[in-house]
Amino acid sequence: MPSPDFMDKATILVVDDSPDDIWLMSEVLKADYRVKVANSGEKGLKIALGNERPDLILLDVMMPDIDGYEVCRQLKADPRTSEIPVIFLTSKTRMAEEKRGLDMGAVDYITKPFSPSIVLARVQAHLRLKASADLLRDHNSFLEREVAKRTKEVTAVKDVTILAMASLAETRDLMTGNHIRRTQFYMSALATSLQNHPRFARFLDEPAITMLFKSAPLHDIGKIGIPDCILLKPGRLTSEEFEVMKTHAALGRNAIEAAERWLGTSLDFLTMAKEIAHFHHERWDGDGYPLGLSGDDIPVSARLMAVADVYDALISRRVYKEPFPHFTAVEAIVQEKGTRFDPDVVDAFVGIQEEFHAIARQYADPPKKA
Repeated sequence: MPSPDFMDKATILVVDDSPDDIWLMSEVLKADYRVKVANSGEKGLKIALGNERPDLILLDVMMPDIDGYEVCRQLKADPRTSEIPVIFLTSKTRMAEEKRGLDMGAVDYITKPFSPSIVLARVQAHLRLKASADLLRDHNSFLEREVAKRTKEVTAVKDVTILAMASLAETRDLMTGNHIRRTQFYMSALATSLQNHPRFARFLDEPAITMLFKSAPLHDIGKIGIPDCILLKPGRLTSEEFEVMKTHAALGRNAIEAAERWLGTSLDFLTMAKEIAHFHHERWDGDGYPLGLSGDDIPVSARLMAVADVYDALISRRVYKEPFPHFTAVEAIVQEKGTRFDPDVVDAFVGIQEEFHAIARQYADPPKKA
């Protein structure tokens, strides 16, 4: 059984077709290292790719089956052996030959006939360099894993924050059913269809679309501040009651800002949520609320939600109305193109209306109880 000292030694693979050179190199190295030998390039590759890979390879250049250059090329091309230092053993002394080997990934050259002290010094130096490189690579890999872990945790906190706030709003409005879920997918589909549109391309990259999907559930969070007698009224609202209902837009924005103040900082990931909550009832023609914004002054996120929200309201049952068929809802939105809604958003909606219809069916509210 090998001694512990033997097991701790670095493993050197010597690849050379000369029995004399293999014997001599083994004699030089065996006192300090574990030595494996191969008398051909093919056998050397097989050993290098085995279960116990060498820490360093001493490789003859001139061999009959596969020369050292080709062995080195294959070693460096394989991720399993690409980090193993290769030192060429050669009787060639031309600089062009040395450059060729170094360009292929070798770390050093030892010319024959070699000096034992030179071999030991070169091997020791490159093993130390490899140990340092391995340590640095392991450290970087650890840091990458930690960054990925922390990023995942931060993302989870953001998602939980949004979902918790959305769930709070949902508990106040019993009529919404799966409305929140459907609007998420409407928003994602609509944004994706507009991603390459010249008016929207700079707003709707992949991270923005992901954030739209996550922020959509907060569009009606302001309803937590609307009295039950108005929010849950089983019928149409009076003009006075509707004025109170309209305040939910500002209340939603204020609720999100209050959460930010409590945390002591403005949070980028809630920017879209504030826009959607505050402005999704604005109209393209400026006749909406709460600020009467018009055209491109209305944030893109709110313009998308305006279409998604109205479509879903039209196809959904409410205490004061039965659900409209899909085609009726589409016609109603098209009729308000350029007045209530951004014309290009309506065009995009019409182009993917069947996707909206599929989302509505997939996340349909449960049947009304008798």
